[in-house]
Amino acid sequence: MVEKILSFENNQIDSSIINSEQIKKLIEFLLKSIEENLEGDVVEFGCYVGESSKYLMKTLVETNSNKKLFVYDSFEGLPDLSEWEKNTGWRPGTLKTSEEVLISNFKQNNLPLPIIHKDWFKNVPEYKVPEKISFAFLDGDFYDSIYDSFEKVYDKVQDGGYICFHDYKRNDLPGVEAAIKDFLNKKGVVDTTEEVTSQLGVFKKTNQVSPTINQTNIESTDKSNITLVTGLWDLGRSNLTEGWSRTYDHYLDKFKQLLNVSENLIVFGDSDLRTFISNNTTKKNIQFIERSLSWFKENEYYQLVQDIRKKPEWFNQVGWLSDSTQAKLEMYNPLVMSKMFLLHDAKIFDTFNSDYMYWIDAGLSNTVHPGYFTHDKVLEKLTKYTSKFSFVCFPYDAENEIHGFNYAKLCEIAGDKVNKVARAGFFGGPKESLADMNTIYYGLLLSTLREGLMGTEESIFTIMTYKHSDLINYFEINYDGLMGTFFENLKNDKLDIKSESKVIIENNLDISKVGLYVIGFNSPKQFETLIQSMLDYDSDFITKTKKFLLDNSTDESTTPRYKELCELHGFEHIKKDNLGICGGRQWIAEHFDNSDLDYMWFSEDDMFFQNKPGETCRNGFNRFVPNLFKKSLQIMKKENFDFLKINFSEFYGDNSVQWSWYNVPQVVREEFWPEKPKLPVQGLDPNAPKTKFNNIKVHEGLPYVDGEIYYCNWTQLVSKPGNKKMFIKTTWASPFENTWMSYMYQETKSGNLNPGLLLLTPIEHNRFDHYSSSLRREN
Repeated sequence: MVEKILSFENNQIDSSIINSEQIKKLIEFLLKSIEENLEGDVVEFGCYVGESSKYLMKTLVETNSNKKLFVYDSFEGLPDLSEWEKNTGWRPGTLKTSEEVLISNFKQNNLPLPIIHKDWFKNVPEYKVPEKISFAFLDGDFYDSIYDSFEKVYDKVQDGGYICFHDYKRNDLPGVEAAIKDFLNKKGVVDTTEEVTSQLGVFKKTNQVSPTINQTNIESTDKSNITLVTGLWDLGRSNLTEGWSRTYDHYLDKFKQLLNVSENLIVFGDSDLRTFISNNTTKKNIQFIERSLSWFKENEYYQLVQDIRKKPEWFNQVGWLSDSTQAKLEMYNPLVMSKMFLLHDAKIFDTFNSDYMYWIDAGLSNTVHPGYFTHDKVLEKLTKYTSKFSFVCFPYDAENEIHGFNYAKLCEIAGDKVNKVARAGFFGGPKESLADMNTIYYGLLLSTLREGLMGTEESIFTIMTYKHSDLINYFEINYDGLMGTFFENLKNDKLDIKSESKVIIENNLDISKVGLYVIGFNSPKQFETLIQSMLDYDSDFITKTKKFLLDNSTDESTTPRYKELCELHGFEHIKKDNLGICGGRQWIAEHFDNSDLDYMWFSEDDMFFQNKPGETCRNGFNRFVPNLFKKSLQIMKKENFDFLKINFSEFYGDNSVQWSWYNVPQVVREEFWPEKPKLPVQGLDPNAPKTKFNNIKVHEGLPYVDGEIYYCNWTQLVSKPGNKKMFIKTTWASPFENTWMSYMYQETKSGNLNPGLLLLTPIEHNRFDHYSSSLRREN
């Protein structure tokens, strides 16, 4: 789609204003807003003669989007200089034009006109800006113009919407970046603007987790590589019966002691807690993220908790449970069950760039002497013991339940007889481990609550300790469960690192029987770039496979270079006459079926690996995981998957939506989705059915899922039996991707196909060497 939009016959008026790579990125992010079904229209502040506006409109036209394009400009040129523009050579009035030039530019390119408003940005009336915005492009050049336009659009941009800035990090226009930072600082929002190509910045608005930060307290004088994360809210405990009741003031007193630790501290709480901190400490290395108690009601598990805690079959399991905080307090479990999510959010917004992050209960000094932290400074010793994510556990004998969680079910899910419980007052580890822990925890929490199983967050932590011993260590304390023992042992350097140490899989794969198949078309450079991306990411893709290039090129002049690259990197060069994408895919399946290979990696030449440790995709999944080649094969063997998709986020969407719904026959749609039997008249349905996943698992730090995972032509790993089921047993004279998607979904539903999906996004699509759309073939 990007190539099609870029290649339309465009009669340019001024090609010097914005370059093709910047245009391409604008199209990509506008397409993302459309594909992600974000509500709202499209706005551009600073349209000038409309060179970028045309591509925005062309994108809306080509996608049949019902979004409207609003453009704004003074048409009087640049405004007066601010302090940021002085001595840069820029002058007021530069880039002056007229509405007529803009309109003419659209008409001569056969494009519908946008909605045009002439005014200085600061004077644009509120009602002239759409109520909801999914994508905004701000091209004001100067500090004031960027700040004013940002102010006009920010509150109207929907959660997940994109705001793009031209001239970002441009040396002679420093006001652009300054205005972005100043505005977001005023809003109390972390500046996550990314330069996606030279001088084009993109900010993704995330209302759901955007914090309000006390910026004045962030300058840390203590360069600790540890950050503690905590939170405190008034749950109304004082209304409970004796034994369960403690006043909120009691917890504030204990929290006040925690403020004296020397380590960095990220605190979640409401505005009253912010005031309490300001009145009780001068500590500088505190980052405050404001969240009211109502935030916990916005999560999916909130209602599940409410339904369970009111059921007699749950609270009558044992005598104490009916009067407990879990049963009596509406917000108790929603809050404590969110600790892992808060820790993960703190990782995202951490301004200290910590290496290790640990959750610590705000009232922990109720049972642990604060001197461990302030006098003994035991936390300074912690990192040498926590190379993995770690919990503190205590021995526990149970027969019927633990914390209200059915004991038999707990053992079944944990995969072992449970004889210890993980504490929730203190846990954590290396920062890079938090994403995997958050994914695992989220899956276990929702799946157990949906079964009507509920204890506290400690129930889920306990399961994790047993089920994911390859990722988690633990420290054992006494039967009384008091955390003071852990900190005393830490003080005396007597911590004993423990793990369930179960063997996850036997590593008996025959790596010599793995193939790599690539489809190339008219661009040796695309092929070369793909090879290099694989070498950079995990060289095993190239060094440990039997490799084949299916050269579909129509341009015969590319053949010599293809052959050079194949000889250099050990590929067998197979020349065909443009079998098409799906035709080539079918040919590869037949070649693999006749080979002595056990597994096959399939990729097109524009599917590049992103070797970016620590970076995540738009859905929050990691880009990079070490040893991806080996781990993927081990997962395939362990789970007996027929195929394993390695990308969660794709160019036109992601695997959270069940795309097969669009492609199956109507009778199948009515059978499997009786509540959603009809397709939209045009475009995509924002309420399309979601993909049903069965299990979330982790192998050596690599999370994955099984379930009703749809097929598509993105990079994947396929087994020999899976290939036969997918492509050989049933064939089509002219295969299409949507035909395979429909067929394989039905085979999955019938139990004949077993697909898997990594919770990872290592691949990005990038066709940088374009070709005429007339050459594109499916088969």
